[in-house]
Amino acid sequence: MLDFFRNHKRLMMFMLLLVVLPGLGFVGIQGFRGFFDESANVASVGGYKITRVEFDNAARAQLDQARQVMGANFDASLFDTPQHRKDILDGLVQQRVLIDETQRLHLTASDEAVRRALLADPVISSLRNPDGSMDLDRYKQLLAMQGMTPEQYDERVRYSLAMQQLPSAIVSTAFTPKSLAQQLTALSGQQREVQALVFHAAAYTAKVQPTDAQLQAYFDAHKSDFATPATAQIQYLVLSAATVAANVQPSDADLKQFYNDNIAHFRTDAQVRASHILITAPKDASAADRTAAKQKAESILAQVKAHPDQFAQIAQKESQDPGSAAKGGDLGFFGRGMIAGGEAFDDAVFKLKQDQISDVIQSDFGYHIVKVTEIKPATTKPFDEVKASIINDVKTQQAAKLVSDASEGFTSIVYEQSKTLQPAADKFKLTIQTATVTPKPNAALPPDSPLNFQKFLDAVFANDSVNQHNNTQAIDVGNNTLIAARVTSFKPAATPEFAAVKDTVRQRVIAQQAVELARKDGEAKLAALKKSASADGFSPGVKVSRNDTQGLPHDALAAIFKVDAQKLPGFVGVDLGADGFAIYRVNAVTNAPAADGGHLAAAEQELGRVSGQSQVQAYLDALRDRSKVKYYGSLGAAGQSGDGQ
Repeated sequence: MLDFFRNHKRLMMFMLLLVVLPGLGFVGIQGFRGFFDESANVASVGGYKITRVEFDNAARAQLDQARQVMGANFDASLFDTPQHRKDILDGLVQQRVLIDETQRLHLTASDEAVRRALLADPVISSLRNPDGSMDLDRYKQLLAMQGMTPEQYDERVRYSLAMQQLPSAIVSTAFTPKSLAQQLTALSGQQREVQALVFHAAAYTAKVQPTDAQLQAYFDAHKSDFATPATAQIQYLVLSAATVAANVQPSDADLKQFYNDNIAHFRTDAQVRASHILITAPKDASAADRTAAKQKAESILAQVKAHPDQFAQIAQKESQDPGSAAKGGDLGFFGRGMIAGGEAFDDAVFKLKQDQISDVIQSDFGYHIVKVTEIKPATTKPFDEVKASIINDVKTQQAAKLVSDASEGFTSIVYEQSKTLQPAADKFKLTIQTATVTPKPNAALPPDSPLNFQKFLDAVFANDSVNQHNNTQAIDVGNNTLIAARVTSFKPAATPEFAAVKDTVRQRVIAQQAVELARKDGEAKLAALKKSASADGFSPGVKVSRNDTQGLPHDALAAIFKVDAQKLPGFVGVDLGADGFAIYRVNAVTNAPAADGGHLAAAEQELGRVSGQSQVQAYLDALRDRSKVKYYGSLGAAGQSGDGQ
């Protein structure tokens, strides 16, 4: 069952988006308890209470989504920030005001709209039987995994569609003047010829001779930069599907049941090889043009019927499909939905027998005449053939269930037997592991390592763990994984003596002062150039644009395009940070040619989309302002609680 869930992530994410609207941001669950006071609610909107449970569920869902999207780059600590916690709460408030407005306006979605939304999802569409009907048993099975019936899911989709009506209407009616699109398109293609004069900080290091007093002053001001962090030697246990999978041995009956439950994964749908003759008639063609195209197709059909053995030659001569005409109309093998002719095209083609020629078939592209040349019937791999390949899937599924069933017992035993992890290790057949950790995640470890989970590290370095050597609580790090630890030894953070790090301090002071010297000389040179307009010492000129930066830093490009095009040559200085200081000489400006119709239309569309999104946000802000919104806990204490806030 879990394998079925894992292989249908897209539908699962769609279900998630129906619960938590897009835009909440990826947020970590750890540390959220300290964000609010001890009440059961985190905010209220127009009298509706947003509970702590809602907040935690939304946060956990977003964290799991982030882990899924980012994979090996996932770092939970990046999402455990006050701003992210605020973002997710603001998102829940925004969701609530939109719900209230949807209800106030009595908006809903039709049965047909719900049906289209469901069938638009490829996972649900894949549940169709060969005859086009829906496999209701598998559909119910998929929804049951989420604790829903088809009726409940239909209503959830209907409600989501209703909530989307207001934002969609605003976006669809957003308008961008053509003149603005032309102006912005021209600016994006404008070129500027520039030369550079760079004052590299590295060139000044030999000139810097800091005194011992300067070194001592720098060290005193930056002691925290040289401090070694606290470290803890720990023993730890991880309860996860991976750690218990070795003890799982599925039976043949288990494997057979999995095979039957997921039979669609082992089935290859029917395919046909066909050739076609296409007479194009786009959807936007006039009625007269479509009539003429159909008449031509019917005339060609008569030729084909009279000389079926000459189908390929007729296709080469008459077909208006450039991709297949040269090959005698051959489309190769394809299954349902693989050819962009639509459902009517598939229905007509898959009814044909080998070497049979269709009547004229209408699609969005025009009119087709199809000849089926070969048929591959649907096949299902037998159980014995796939048995070896599904053992790991079943082991993972059963291990996940064991973890779920064991999580409460694991949590209890590490708490009750607080001075040792051995009882938990024995009971759940786990291996006690050891590690050295610091209060912050270790960049050398995989980002998704349980040892890099900030809430776990906070528990390890809590007073109870460090001073009393008690087990930490069992920490949920997502992905159905729990971790608990015990500190065996602890070293507090320490700042070394100045003498021990004097050489490192010297290097940093030299680098800092070299940057300051480069900037000072660069600014003096810039002032002189603005008077003399000299080009001495500059690099050869290059042409840059907003679309082709030639490797220039963002800050440099922004400064270059602020130079007045009417006052050339123009000079601008840019602080390059640790690299020094650069002066750019702008010699000429070349405006881009007028955009063609396609580029201009694309620009208008993109600007309209951006404008529409901005208008949607303004509309939601207005709804929020007239709602009675109140935050509880530390967020409210920060001055953000109160009506309309």
